[in-house]
Amino acid sequence: MSDLFWLTDAQMARLAPFFSKSHGKPRVDDKRVLSGIIFINRHGLRWRDAPAAYDPHKTLYSRWKRWSEKGIFARMMAGLAAEHGEKTTVMIDATYLKAHRTATSMAGKKGGRGRLIGRTKGGMNTKLHAICDSQGRPIDLFVTAGQVSDYIGARALLSRLPNVKWLLGDRGYDADWFREALQDKGIRACIPGRKQRKTPVQYDKRRYKRRNRIEIMFGRLKDWRRVATRYDRCPKVFLSAIALAVLVIYWL
Repeated sequence: MSDLFWLTDAQMARLAPFFSKSHGKPRVDDKRVLSGIIFINRHGLRWRDAPAAYDPHKTLYSRWKRWSEKGIFARMMAGLAAEHGEKTTVMIDATYLKAHRTATSMAGKKGGRGRLIGRTKGGMNTKLHAICDSQGRPIDLFVTAGQVSDYIGARALLSRLPNVKWLLGDRGYDADWFREALQDKGIRACIPGRKQRKTPVQYDKRRYKRRNRIEIMFGRLKDWRRVATRYDRCPKVFLSAIALAVLVIYWL
């Protein structure tokens, strides 16, 4: 029992405002069920392999599926991350997440957005785009298919950037339109220029070294097996797995 994960009462108190309201019959103990869901996501287990101490695996899966589809786990992360208080520097980057064969069916529902899985040189992947504060804590996430350009993720996250002074990014974000958009928001870009540029771009090299914190963040997220390997076909459910990992590692 000592190796099982359990949320503390203080952590549950922070999450409680985001819980779905119970209608009719009271829900099974939230603390036990959510602790079990976190354990399954961290270790990448099948739901039927959940330790008996948490509850019947069907209860864990039903709660996970229902709350994921409602976006509750994503709202938990967004709500707690909104307390970041960052006023100086944010960082942007993206990473590939390997899709397991159980998730790589490309046949989406009619009229749907598809699986957000694409073929790259490394196989079938999903790409996670993230904005982090100066401490490397994720404050915004965006998921696309693996072959999608970093510019797409940058454009999606641009309107949600906090009011800060600096944005750090690698050469993948060296685009004139992106630099101009940041300038319009009053944010200075610390982004190296591409090698193809005829005129070199000046940037603060000392400040740029801090960007390793977002790389460390991606590494910590990938310690969670259900994040490092995508088992879920539904992109909304997979985003919930990422949000849950961010919650436990950084915001609880």
